[in-house]
Amino acid sequence: MIYLFIFFAKVVEISLGTLRMIVVANGKKWLGAFLQLAHALVWVFSTGAVLVDINQDWIKAVAFAAGSFIGSYVGCFIEEKLAMGSNMITCITDTGNDKMLADLRSSGYAVTVMQGCGMENDKEIYMIMTSRKKRHNAVLILKKHDQDCMIISENVVPVNGGYSF
Repeated sequence: MIYLFIFFAKVVEISLGTLRMIVVANGKKWLGAFLQLAHALVWVFSTGAVLVDINQDWIKAVAFAAGSFIGSYVGCFIEEKLAMGSNMITCITDTGNDKMLADLRSSGYAVTVMQGCGMENDKEIYMIMTSRKKRHNAVLILKKHDQDCMIISENVVPVNGGYSF
């Protein structure tokens, strides 16, 4: 029974730690502090359970390590589902793709268009500010109109002004 406690406590602890880093990176300091409190409490109890008679019971260390492994995956999975934060999608496409621009804007995306010069022809550069939760849909719209467009997505922190999404 102690092995299951150690394993699941470690899964919870590592998941909390992963989530804490993500929420702090997204500016949610109080939520990050609360998650750190829970993380520390779980760590103290799980580590304490492992250290008692560890020389005679090495399976505790295996349960601890396995919980760390699974906890890392679970934390990343939860973070992916929460999809907190903002993305800047940069799309480089051929000029004259007015339908793509209209579809993006009618779907509520903030789009800034700039002119560019490619190796063989002129290009339009679309800068699309969106939440991470809506990134996938924006990419689908872009690909629907131009399968060969270049799409770059990066996590960003808005600082001032612009269209609110």
